[in-house]
Amino acid sequence: MQKKETRLASFNNNWYKTGGSVLASIIWYFVSVVFFKSAFPINAVKVLLLKMFRARVGENVIIKPHVNIKYPWRLNIGSHVWIGEHVWIDNLADVCIEDNVCISQGAMLLCGNHDYKKTSFDLIIGNITLKKGSWVGAKSIVCPGIVMGSHAVLTVGSVATKNMSDYTIYQGNPAQAVKERVIS
Repeated sequence: MQKKETRLASFNNNWYKTGGSVLASIIWYFVSVVFFKSAFPINAVKVLLLKMFRARVGENVIIKPHVNIKYPWRLNIGSHVWIGEHVWIDNLADVCIEDNVCISQGAMLLCGNHDYKKTSFDLIIGNITLKKGSWVGAKSIVCPGIVMGSHAVLTVGSVATKNMSDYTIYQGNPAQAVKERVIS
């Protein structure tokens, strides 16, 4: 019987930098657990904490309980934004959320992935931009490098793997344009 060779992937991503210091990352971890990943109800405190950790946050931003934000210093939130319960902003790269955006419950913004074509399973990252008036539906996923157009909609449970056009509704996995969004 021939012996199988087992090779472990080399997770050598020494090039990646969080954009913050090690101390800031450690402090943010504990602040996040207490004030964001919990049921802590006071929105103004959450906004203030994000700003203290170099996030740019506009006016009238609502951050519901149980939200996971990886690195606040890589986050730019416009005004009149709603971030629902159990949203995960895995911002290994920059995330820009423009004005009047809704990110519904359980949605995920994922700035990182791994290159499955390489044995080293290299990290791949990309910025995410949610343009003015866009809406990320509940339990949907926005993948690395995506720009969601102005007033675009990603419906419940859909996965955005390509940029989305303005005023268009997308559905499915991978998300496909299904109709125009008409706002009256």
